[in-house]
Amino acid sequence: MIAQALVIQDNKVLMVKQYVQRGDIVWNFPGGGIEAGETPQQACLREVKEETGYDIKINRLLLEDSNKHTFAADIIGGELHIDMNNQANSDIIDAAWIPLSDTEKFDKVTAPLLKLVAAVEGK
Repeated sequence: MIAQALVIQDNKVLMVKQYVQRGDIVWNFPGGGIEAGETPQQACLREVKEETGYDIKINRLLLEDSNKHTFAADIIGGELHIDMNNQANSDIIDAAWIPLSDTEKFDKVTAPLLKLVAAVEGK
């Protein structure tokens, strides 16, 4: 199971550029595996901190399927930074705020979630 956060601020979305299992390099929402004893919310908070340096507050569950929990969240502290000393971040290439208008960065996985948020929040 995976927990991830969708963080939108100033018409930009927080994303990480990473290698994925199929060998591609994609822009994803920060997140990762839920460890034993963790709730999806706890995993989401930990993963976002590890991958981006930010502390977040989860606002609500956006989507849950058989493999993934996606939460809407806001930044409450920290600063953009990838801890490259953390072995769990070996697949991370970059972390950045991507303008919502930069649609070429979004794929068949991330684009529908952004549309869902826009519909829910009336944007």
